[in-house]
Amino acid sequence: LNTLEQTGYLINNNGTYRLSCRFLNLGAEARSHHQIHDIARQKVDRLADETGEMSALLIEEHGRGIFLHRAEGRQAVHIDSYIGQQIFLHGAALGKAILASLPRDEVDDIIETRGLPELTENTITDRETLYEELDEIHTQGVAYDDQERLPGLRSVAIPLTDSEETVLGSVSIAGPTSRVNDQRFYEQFPTELREVAKAVELDLRYSRLNQL
Repeated sequence: LNTLEQTGYLINNNGTYRLSCRFLNLGAEARSHHQIHDIARQKVDRLADETGEMSALLIEEHGRGIFLHRAEGRQAVHIDSYIGQQIFLHGAALGKAILASLPRDEVDDIIETRGLPELTENTITDRETLYEELDEIHTQGVAYDDQERLPGLRSVAIPLTDSEETVLGSVSIAGPTSRVNDQRFYEQFPTELREVAKAVELDLRYSRLNQL
């Protein structure tokens, strides 16, 4: 604790320690290494503005999902997610979109390491049931979370891939069950997310061409 305080990472308030803002610099540096953040950030903001709900960008590291960016529309509910937060992949549409795009042996490794804990009464905790849903997500290209991570929240997500179909992350739209009816959940949100995924892939392609 003394070392962290002396290097400016902790603040000692009469024996109670808290993180300093120096960690913000570390977080910004780490995030800058993910090209998907620079390309998708404005598109996530636009999704939130257009839908009035919450939109987020997630990546996978060490078998956990990490929020790289999030935005709130004018009607968005305030939930527990924040930039840098880590979540279980199997319990959220964002995470399932990524899992469905990974080789099955990588998914096996993640489950062995992280498990399938129950987050709500709707969370999938059975491996075979999860595999069946991941196969469906891979076919349809869209993942759904109907109160699986948080009670009262519905979320739709789509994977973001490059031209070689390598998954780079996922993007979502989420809102309360009171506003997100089946038409928005199964039709409107997936359509808007597919448009974003196409735009991201196109931006990635031109970005790489410019680097050649």
